[in-house]
Amino acid sequence: MGTPLPRDPIADARLNWERHGWADVAAPMAAITAIMRTQQILMARIEGALKPFGLTFARYELLALLSFARGGALPMNKASALLQVHPTSVTNAVDRLQGAGLVRRSPHPTDGRTTLIELTAEGRTLAKRATAVLNAEVFGQSGFEEQDVEQLIGILGTFRRNAGDFTG
Repeated sequence: MGTPLPRDPIADARLNWERHGWADVAAPMAAITAIMRTQQILMARIEGALKPFGLTFARYELLALLSFARGGALPMNKASALLQVHPTSVTNAVDRLQGAGLVRRSPHPTDGRTTLIELTAEGRTLAKRATAVLNAEVFGQSGFEEQDVEQLIGILGTFRRNAGDFTG
């Protein structure tokens, strides 16, 4: 992070929207822009915590997902669906993780069209170590007030459900 700005540029942008006759969308614009900036700040913290492990967040997410799976393996298409990313992104992550010896591909035992991604022992160990650091340095020090976290989860969950991200 660089030097903090003396004023909130998103609040300034909101005022500019209002001055230009877009008052009806100024608050939603500011909220969306604030979410996008918050995402940038959090990703920088996450990537910083994962860098010593040679992981990006996308690769860490795949390792973590596999560590939660029974037997440490999932079909590639299921991993793609659960991570909510395009299959090409999963393939790229698997290629990198496989090259590092953290996962391996194997044929599905009953479906010849399906490839399983399986966590190696080294991958499981690295996932545990990286998770401990993320828990300590990022999730345990999120920067959000404790009383706001559940409300934030609810607000974002409602938005995601309404946007078709999930049902139920």
